[in-house]
Amino acid sequence: MKTIGKNMMLFFFLSFAAVSCESTRTAVFDQYSYQKTTELKVEASKLMDKATAPYAKHQQETEAFFLQVEKLIEYEKNKPDNEITFAMWKLLTDEEKNLLSGFFKHWKEKESLSPVFLQESKKQVMEAMDMLIQYEIKKDKTSKDGLLSLINSNK
Repeated sequence: MKTIGKNMMLFFFLSFAAVSCESTRTAVFDQYSYQKTTELKVEASKLMDKATAPYAKHQQETEAFFLQVEKLIEYEKNKPDNEITFAMWKLLTDEEKNLLSGFFKHWKEKESLSPVFLQESKKQVMEAMDMLIQYEIKKDKTSKDGLLSLINSNK
């Protein structure tokens, strides 16, 4: 009888632990994600600096950049327990938002952008990408909450 009680308690403890862990799962640090996100941030910064020139002069470069972004998004989409990172990439690449893809859409529509607009937009995009990079490095509550706040405020 005592063995059955111990086994039942162990079963309930393990079941509770499994359910608790399941609800808070976060993908572990991924060197590839970190490296590619960092590379894309640097490339985005360099490309954004060119936005005072006509978009047409940089269209091929922009398209090549976004092909790299699409590849990373596909990778992130299929990684287990990676909903937050994937949601952030969807936000960054939403043309209707004022982040990465929204900036490039605006540049294409306006043909060239003022230095003031460029600097303010670039600051926002770089901060968002920094948040994503910090989340990938740390995977802690603070970086997670920061990303979730940004994602939820842009729904």
